[in-house]
Formats: sequence, structure tokens, C-alpha cells
Amino acid sequence: MRYQISGKQIDIGEALQTHVETELDEVVDKYAERPTEAVITFSRSAHLYVCEAVVHLSTGLTAQAKAQETEIYSAFDSCCEKMEKQLRRYKRRLKDHHKERSQPVELYEASSYILAASEDDHAQEPESLQPIIVAEMEMKIPSLSVGEAVMQMELAGAPVLVFRKEGTSGVNVVYRRDDGNIGWIDPSIAS
Repeated sequence: MRYQISGKQIDIGEALQTHVETELDEVVDKYAERPTEAVITFSRSAHLYVCEAVVHLSTGLTAQAKAQETEIYSAFDSCCEKMEKQLRRYKRRLKDHHKERSQPVELYEASSYILAASEDDHAQEPESLQPIIVAEMEMKIPSLSVGEAVMQMELAGAPVLVFRKEGTSGVNVVYRRDDGNIGWIDPSIAS
């Protein structure tokens, strides 16, 4: 597995890097087959150390975890525990999807935009109905089954996931509803 261990405004020593690699190897090897890459980032937030870990699996799924502690090693250990809990929870499903899938998840390019929020909600009608774009970036849209999409959304801790349903060309959306259930938008059914 490839590791990318970095610090934002923090010097990451060789001992911490070795600790991260050995602990994460143990957790990921235990619950997931053939991980491809792990990105671990350390940063500071006031007096706390923040550790963010993202592990990309060969099935195309991504597991994410984040933790904050007063010590940098304990921040990583907490993050690693969260990652282990996620992978343990989805172990059977990860292995089942891995066996069914002979090829990695197919990714499609898409553009993502961040629109500026209005400074005054009670302002008069804007001169133009065109929104102000603050940022524009490239995104990857995976081609997944609905079950894989729900699992990917839960592993990433995201409130919503846009994906292409396997076997169709349409874009689908799964999202967490306010009542705790999962919603699925499939425009191909409506047509």
C-alpha cells in the first residue's frame, strides 16, 4: 500500500510515520483486501492535533476517518480506531462486493462548482440571475450499484453521494434523510 503522510504547518518525524504505517497496515489488512493508497494528514486546530485519514481500496471504495486530540500520537490512534470501526462494520459487504467486481470502479469526470452565498438575504432582486462562482474543480463520479453507493456514502461520512448506476448511463443520488433513512434519486425510473 502506498502511503502519503503529511503535516499542515507541522513537522512529521520518522517515528510517527513508522507508527502510522504499522498501525494502519494492521487495521486495513485485517478488514479489507488489497488497499491501494492511504493519505494521512496531520494539522493543528488551536491546542488540538487533528488527524485525517483516507484509505482507497482496490474495489474503488474509500474509507475516511478524522479525530482530534491534545497529543499527535493519540490523535492518530483515535482516527485509526474510527477507521477500524468503519471497516469492521462493512467487512462482509466489502468482501462480497470485491468478489462480484472483477474490474475496479469506473470513474467519470465532472465539474464541481461552489457558489457564493448572498451577503444579505433580504437584499433586493439581483441584477443578473447568474450566480457568482467562487471555485471550480474537477470531480470523479463513480459507477456503482446502489448498495455500493450507500456503503461508500456511509464510509465517507458524507450526507450525499452522486454516482452513475451500473448498467445505465444516468446519474443517481443517494442521501441521508432527516428521519435517518437513506433516500435514492433514480431519474431513469421516471422516464
